[in-house]
Amino acid sequence: MSSPPLQVWRLVKRNRAETAFDGEGAFRFGGRWNSRGQRVVYASSTLALALLEILVHIDPSRTVPELVAFPIQIPGEMLERGPHSNLDRIGDGLPWSLRDTRQIGDRWATDAKQPVLQVPSALIPIESNYLLNPAHPDFTKCRIGPPETLPIDTRLYHYA
Repeated sequence: MSSPPLQVWRLVKRNRAETAFDGEGAFRFGGRWNSRGQRVVYASSTLALALLEILVHIDPSRTVPELVAFPIQIPGEMLERGPHSNLDRIGDGLPWSLRDTRQIGDRWATDAKQPVLQVPSALIPIESNYLLNPAHPDFTKCRIGPPETLPIDTRLYHYA
């Protein structure tokens, strides 16, 4: 019996829509769950969480860029559940050490057992983000919908 599909969201700047699933940004800069040199695509369980994950990285002196959202359907059997409760909290404003989370994500991407890894959000740890491995042979089984423009309420600019 297979698990039901899961819908997640990928939010990117409009000018990155064509390459939103190549993992280049994570490859070049690293992220919470991957080191530089590892191609990973980040997505979130909800569009609202995806927006928060973008806004936390926006320089408050700059205008929030135009964003597009991609809905992604992931077959349930392609999902690996990552750690949620056994990560040590570090208390410096971030819930876990980058060293620990990057080791987990890098190991998952290198092992390539599943194309998708569910991990807790650093912003809201009871909610989930998803790492997608674009190099995994089953990645193409994820159904990526067309990009949708995401209008942003300008009141959010006060928090970015």
